[in-house]
Amino acid sequence: MGFKPLPMAIAVGIGLLIWFGIPVPQGVTPQAWHLLALFVGTIAAIIGKAMPIGALSMIAIALVAITRVTNDKPAAALADALSSFSNSLIWLIGVSIMISRGIIKTGLGARIGYYFISVWGRRTIGIGYALTLSELLLAPVTPSNTARGGGIIHPIMRAIAGSYESDPEHGTQGRIGKYLALVNYHANPISSAMFITATAPNPLVVKLIADATGAQIHLSWGTWALAMLLPGLVAMVLMPLVIYALYPPDIKRTPNAAAFAREKLQALGPISRGEAIMLAVFLVLLVLWAGIPAFILGPGAALDPTTTAFLGLALLLVTGVLSWEDVIKEKSAWDTIVWFGALVMMATFLNKLGLVAWFAGTLEKGIEGLGLGWMGASALLLLAYLYAHYLFASTTAHITAMFAAFYGAGVALGAPAFPFALMMAAASNIMMTLTHYATGTSPVIFGSGYTTLGEWWKAGFVMSLVLLAVWGIVGTAWWHVLGYW
Repeated sequence: MGFKPLPMAIAVGIGLLIWFGIPVPQGVTPQAWHLLALFVGTIAAIIGKAMPIGALSMIAIALVAITRVTNDKPAAALADALSSFSNSLIWLIGVSIMISRGIIKTGLGARIGYYFISVWGRRTIGIGYALTLSELLLAPVTPSNTARGGGIIHPIMRAIAGSYESDPEHGTQGRIGKYLALVNYHANPISSAMFITATAPNPLVVKLIADATGAQIHLSWGTWALAMLLPGLVAMVLMPLVIYALYPPDIKRTPNAAAFAREKLQALGPISRGEAIMLAVFLVLLVLWAGIPAFILGPGAALDPTTTAFLGLALLLVTGVLSWEDVIKEKSAWDTIVWFGALVMMATFLNKLGLVAWFAGTLEKGIEGLGLGWMGASALLLLAYLYAHYLFASTTAHITAMFAAFYGAGVALGAPAFPFALMMAAASNIMMTLTHYATGTSPVIFGSGYTTLGEWWKAGFVMSLVLLAVWGIVGTAWWHVLGYW
């Protein structure tokens, strides 16, 4: 059987209940309501892990085309179902994941991590900052936060912990491993919040904001990076200290860690041709994504971010750093393109058919009656949106299901559109801190056994409060300086 019977039955039941069992509310078209039934059923199946998300997305595309909820004509309905595969943001993430394969293949990611540990590894907290800085440097060109935090940084962290015989199997995780594992993890949501290309759902946030504002707000790569720069850096500085206060390691000084990292670097040998090319492409991507040529030479020198990503991939293919076989085998990239395309398509047509506006209006009326004012109302919406992630095992599913309506309601209640968009974007990454199933990185690091479930959830909740405070205070002040409100 290709699916899990119970989760699939629940998901189908929910979809059928909405389609047939609940009357279409006043102000909503039958087409919009029926698409909502398909959408909620798909999200329920994703949450329940009834099938892989890519397979569920294929089913969703088929159902949208078959039921003709977007258009009565069969050919037009199929065109609508496939429409998002021409969306440049989807290809930006897919191609960027392919590019990030070069960081792993060449060993550049491991070299960066060991280099920083060799410099700052004399104290445990120094190792924490070295892991954090490595995470930050890799984030702009590693859209899979799982590959970055779980595939590149985590093995380095485990090697360091092992060198101090800090092993969960021997009950010695408190020596250094627990602290480093939590730092390894909590650097991941912060770095993900700092760049559009640092995690796959961020471009979805960009699109939902643009749709909700009639394209009046369209966050470019550079605008996002600049807006998140100061709060992100402050959060990166504070996070290792907060984790240190919560779970201080038994071993405070680690003189051997720097020597261990230098040994690893020596074993890696001189920088290879592949690493040098990967680093050069890395820098080219950052310069173009940041819009530096356009700033110096004028608008004629600007490149679309997705065009830049294709250029980076082309350079890696031409130079042989990546082969076409590498690209074909990068399953996570192709999987992301499929599921991202399906979810963006459904979210787009829910908006076009008026369902999102209706739901946002319903939220607005409910909160308006509380008499909180726009600041209290937007804060309530933000907190409800973020902490609802305890119910989700997928950031993409959560964002797709809730972002547009909650953002729309906040703006309708008087929240300034631009800073509220940035706060919601930050919250879409901060929510990754909460649980051991919050995002793909969490089960990788939690599964290594360095923390108990209670320790993980406690650290996650505390860090969510710290990060909300950082973005709420430092972020809003920084955005005011930038003239965003």
